[in-house]
Amino acid sequence: MSTMNAAKPAAPTPNKRTRAGFSTQWLSSATPVITVHGELDASNAADLIECGLQHSRPGRQLVLDLSAVEFFGAGCFACLHTLNVRYVGDDVDWVLIPSSAVSRVLRICDPACALPIASELPAALSMLRDQPRQLQLVNADR
Repeated sequence: MSTMNAAKPAAPTPNKRTRAGFSTQWLSSATPVITVHGELDASNAADLIECGLQHSRPGRQLVLDLSAVEFFGAGCFACLHTLNVRYVGDDVDWVLIPSSAVSRVLRICDPACALPIASELPAALSMLRDQPRQLQLVNADR
């Protein structure tokens, strides 16, 4: 695997109101890695969408790393659906790295495994680099 020069990650955004922190590390000018830690629920779901859209660029790539999320409310799946729809529309190739809490919700809300998922960052980058895929929309009504 090749070595990438990673920019210094931004300090996590402290936000006691939302109980979640968001940081972005740019592995290249075309590939941000958005890392989220803490708890995601209805009180901060909009922050996830805002952060995900703020760092995406049409025709580029993105990794959404939720591996440090300790709680993921079922309603937050709608955030992932919203991001997926926007990314499909903007031709953003993306991969999600879920925590066990996120994976539990995905097993219920995304049984067809339509969202692009990797177990860790190297696997996510490999997916983006080596396996161009057809982006899929997730049916939120399921």
